[in-house]
Amino acid sequence: MPRHAPPPDAAATLAPVATKLTSAQLFVLFTQMTLLGFGGVLPWAYRILVERRQILEKGEFRELLAFAQILPGPTICNLAVIIGHRHAGIHGGIAALSGMILSPFVLVIMLGLAYRHYGDLLPVRHALAGMSAVAAGLIVAMALKMLRDLPRRRKNALLLVLAFAGIALLRWPLLTVIGLLAPLALAVFWTETHR
Repeated sequence: MPRHAPPPDAAATLAPVATKLTSAQLFVLFTQMTLLGFGGVLPWAYRILVERRQILEKGEFRELLAFAQILPGPTICNLAVIIGHRHAGIHGGIAALSGMILSPFVLVIMLGLAYRHYGDLLPVRHALAGMSAVAAGLIVAMALKMLRDLPRRRKNALLLVLAFAGIALLRWPLLTVIGLLAPLALAVFWTETHR
């Protein structure tokens, strides 16, 4: 007797990508992603781009995410532009970014108007607090998935601890921590590869 597969979720219905995406496909892909993950798109980006559509490899996603984080502006928007540009040049970058920001822009305006009238209600405050916890949990889950694939080295752990200490404990600005740790990380890994 054949086993029945569980019903697919919205992200699972997207087929893997073998070829370059067009600007229109990029716009639709990033619009779907941003609507699925309104308030926390990055975990959905990993799930769709790496796990479901296989547009990026796990290591490639990590590298692009790290690069997108050091660029000015929102990380997920930087990632959208990079991926869009890879697939369809400048038009692809614009299409991916438009898909990423157009629908949230409209939704935020609508939610802002609703919050203006209902924001002082206790159930609304509780709902917003709950949504914040869910968004934080999704980001932690994505970070743990990405951490699983990193090589287990003491150097990686040391850099992680130093970054955490600089940002969370010493409360240094992110740019200062990156400015101090990036040269150190580059030197450590350069010596490792050039032995």
